[in-house]
Amino acid sequence: MTETVYLRRPPDWEEHEKPALPGSPAMLSHAPWERVCYALVAILVGLTGGLGNALFSVNLPTIQGQMGLTPSEAAWLTGAYVTFSVTANLLVYKFRQQYGMRLFTEISLGLYALLCVLHLVLGSAQSLLWLRGASGLAAAACTTLATLYMLQAMPRVHVLKMLVLGVGISQLATPLAWLLSPSLLDHGQWHNLYWFEAGLALMSFAAVVLLKLPAGVQFQAFEKRDFLSIALLMPGVGLLVAVLVQGTTRWWFDAPELAWMLIGAMLLLFGGLYHEHHRSNPLLHTRWFTQSATIRFVIGAIVLRFLTTEQSYGVVGMLRTLGMTPDQMQPLFGVILAGMLLGMLLSALTFGLERAGTQLLAALLLLGVATWLDFGRTSLDRPADFYVSQFLLAMGSGIFMGPLMLLGIVQGLKNGPSHMLTAIITISMTQSLGGLAGSALLGTYQIHRAQAYSVALSQQINPAEPQVAQRLQLQQQALASQITDPTLRAAQATAQLAQVVRREAQVRAWNDVFRVVALVAFAYLAWSLFEAGRARRASRLEAIRNARHTAETVAEVGTDAAVEPDPGIDADGDAAPPARAGPATAAA
Repeated sequence: MTETVYLRRPPDWEEHEKPALPGSPAMLSHAPWERVCYALVAILVGLTGGLGNALFSVNLPTIQGQMGLTPSEAAWLTGAYVTFSVTANLLVYKFRQQYGMRLFTEISLGLYALLCVLHLVLGSAQSLLWLRGASGLAAAACTTLATLYMLQAMPRVHVLKMLVLGVGISQLATPLAWLLSPSLLDHGQWHNLYWFEAGLALMSFAAVVLLKLPAGVQFQAFEKRDFLSIALLMPGVGLLVAVLVQGTTRWWFDAPELAWMLIGAMLLLFGGLYHEHHRSNPLLHTRWFTQSATIRFVIGAIVLRFLTTEQSYGVVGMLRTLGMTPDQMQPLFGVILAGMLLGMLLSALTFGLERAGTQLLAALLLLGVATWLDFGRTSLDRPADFYVSQFLLAMGSGIFMGPLMLLGIVQGLKNGPSHMLTAIITISMTQSLGGLAGSALLGTYQIHRAQAYSVALSQQINPAEPQVAQRLQLQQQALASQITDPTLRAAQATAQLAQVVRREAQVRAWNDVFRVVALVAFAYLAWSLFEAGRARRASRLEAIRNARHTAETVAEVGTDAAVEPDPGIDADGDAAPPARAGPATAAA
């Protein structure tokens, strides 16, 4: 381990004021009004980091249509955001150790606001791609900064509760985007969305400059070999993201370029991890990933993130298939926002290291019940029919993020502070790439099942059957006032019936998606309960063995004390002559 080179002399803090980790600000005592200001800045910065991409995702069909983008071009925009948001943590952690978190945030927010304004001027697909990348960079910085500001909002004894709230702020961005989008688009086209993004970035920039975080320890953190790892890992992650976002659009087996991108991603990631594996002071500790506890943590994090895609991909996708618009889904996302806030508050109030596992199990149960309730939907369902299930799912989403973050950090810190970056990158990648992989897998399955159902239903449509003939006749009568030609009227009626068949096939496919997610949730819940029970049994057996060993030791000591004669008394009870000193005694 290299010697720490301080760039600035650390202040003379009291013991309770020292930063918890390198790169974190000091935990100073603040006046009550200052703590309120820190909390408000945390909320503003956290929402800024997530709301830009959430507004883009919610209004993607509108933006795609108004800018004339193909589905493949729109997918690149999502990939740019995820790539920069995931890989930015490779820079953020060491940058804040060497230069401070505020400087990185000012750079990323300033670049973000500048590109928002530039895109408003240019309005091209290329400027939008750069903007989405800057949005991902700003999101990584803002998520960290929101947590650090929230930690200053309460005394140090409440640090874990503030961690839950700070981490969870960015989760509120998606339901808020659904609530705000109709109003933003009522008075213009996509331009209002980017005026709003630019305004949020500038407000956060001003807030961070005006209310500074307390200083922390600054030391030489970057090494030259760090940048070689970053140069290999960032494009590797980018290519992997590109495969995930383009797979269902271009289809996996119909686009050879996807295979080449996957091969490139594997080579770059292997090269970066091989380089890290043989470093004395790596960014990523590859040996940490071989530990069984780390493997279980990664699997659990990916499964939890996969389950939340039932809401962001499944429910939204089904409602869009049924023709629901953002203004019709506003009440549903109001319910989702309330559920997420309640989950965050419950998690914060009951949070603790000893209860983190229980909270994760509770979140898993809520997610499983929510997906089970959504199974069996029909084309007659509307957003109001999803209130109960999505409220439960939102509660589970609000509960699990804080305990997941804490367990990841604790798992990393077992090996020392040097593993902190590895734990942060792991959490970020499981959530971002887990969400993308979940959407890609569910999307592939949904498209496959929709095609199978469409073929099966189409084979059952026979115009000679009385029910089908009556349905076609009713549709022709409904079109009589609009189409006078009987041949065109019959063709239009047949086309409408085919459209109904495709819609019903889509609905059945979405039900299959909900069933798969529910099965995954309950299977993982059963496995988690089994592992928890086995751990409790092992702990109980260990405690019994320790108690038995202690009792045997005490019994042996007591027996020896009872039967061993005093060396100064002979067998008859008289004083014995002193023994001659042997080698051991003399040496002593």
